[in-house]
Amino acid sequence: MATACDVFVIGGGPGGTTAGALLAERGYQVVIAEKDRHPRFHIGESLLPANLPLLERLGVGEAVRAIGMVKWGVEFLSPWHTKARQEFLFADAWNKDMPYAYHVPRADFDAILFRNAAAKGATTHEGCRVQDVVFSGSGDGARIRTRHADGGVEDFTARFVIDASGRDTFLGRRLHTKRRNPRHNSSALYGHFRGAVRNSGREEGHISLFWFEHGWFWFIPLADGITSVGAVVWPYYLNTRTGPVGDFFRETLALCPPLAERLADATLVSEVQATGNFSYGCEHSHGTNHLLVGDAFSFIDPVFSSGVMLAMHGGFLAADAVDTCLKRPGEAARALRAYDRALRQGLRTYAWFIYRVNHPSMRDLFMGPRNIFRVQEALLSVLAGDIFADTPVWGSLAAFKALYYLHALRHLRRSVRTLLQRRLLHRRSAGASVAAESE
Repeated sequence: MATACDVFVIGGGPGGTTAGALLAERGYQVVIAEKDRHPRFHIGESLLPANLPLLERLGVGEAVRAIGMVKWGVEFLSPWHTKARQEFLFADAWNKDMPYAYHVPRADFDAILFRNAAAKGATTHEGCRVQDVVFSGSGDGARIRTRHADGGVEDFTARFVIDASGRDTFLGRRLHTKRRNPRHNSSALYGHFRGAVRNSGREEGHISLFWFEHGWFWFIPLADGITSVGAVVWPYYLNTRTGPVGDFFRETLALCPPLAERLADATLVSEVQATGNFSYGCEHSHGTNHLLVGDAFSFIDPVFSSGVMLAMHGGFLAADAVDTCLKRPGEAARALRAYDRALRQGLRTYAWFIYRVNHPSMRDLFMGPRNIFRVQEALLSVLAGDIFADTPVWGSLAAFKALYYLHALRHLRRSVRTLLQRRLLHRRSAGASVAAESE
């Protein structure tokens, strides 16, 4: 016998628990299956100011504040500019109502959202891995097979399925719609340190982004004294590793003297993790009776800390779309198309910057910002995640893009040289990824 529900959610991360909690509040029978047990380690500890209204609407704002390190801004550090450090404050963004965010231990943050979904009425399962999803040929639901940690098998039937499985991309793989991102290749190394040197005062919570020869580093201070440090690099560089990943990580950190200085007396308190080429997207965000949320649909690069915000905002969009599909089936197709447009809008906005963040002209604009046509305020709105509200940033963002192209044209020889180098790196990175997958 299969257990019947209205909505089955694959994955207990921010996107899935947001959608699950909202749908359970609306009276739907919701089941959330998480393959691990909370709290479980996860990277991506930095939230954006646009996350905070979502947390309040879910009713978990106070709980997140209790575990968060206040983040007032971001600093970019470059070895190629006379002024090596540039600070941006969220309070200077177009919308002055979102002046800060938080850094959070993701294990605790995700656990808060998971427990909240259960408190709202969702049935939650931990240590429960989805093994198969079979959609009805008539389009009126799906049958889901799960396996619990004790080996027991349990089947469910659902009117609608939400895939929030993160980088597992369950439905993307099952339906053969997942594709490697042809425009962006990145890999990552990361770990947690205790005793890292931080900024002082209100700047202690700044996220620090260090550019270096092979990519960029993040430096994220957490409230418990731990600092998350990671390197996002071209896959070909990660493929040059010949020894233990921990040694390679320390060798990589040494390539950035300002960061190495902050970590000189710090102690690594976690295992170093390495992630291969992680930029991908699925061709379709939805089907007749399913949709994909957050990283289950697409992931590009963590440079602007947009992952959790996009996942949670996607959870709100998903809840509205599923509600329409189940209550008014005649409007389902239109609701799912609207969901797709909104989802892709956020990804496109960040993708434009991510594809160019290592270009010399982009570095120049970040390290020497000007507010002509209010472009700095609009840029800060992107950094704050304020791209879904009514904040009128789009004209200024278009002006910023024009300034970028004009700057690149002004330094044409450098731009052409960079383009040729990037093409070479892309080919080398693609070759490294294919070689790694074949091993």
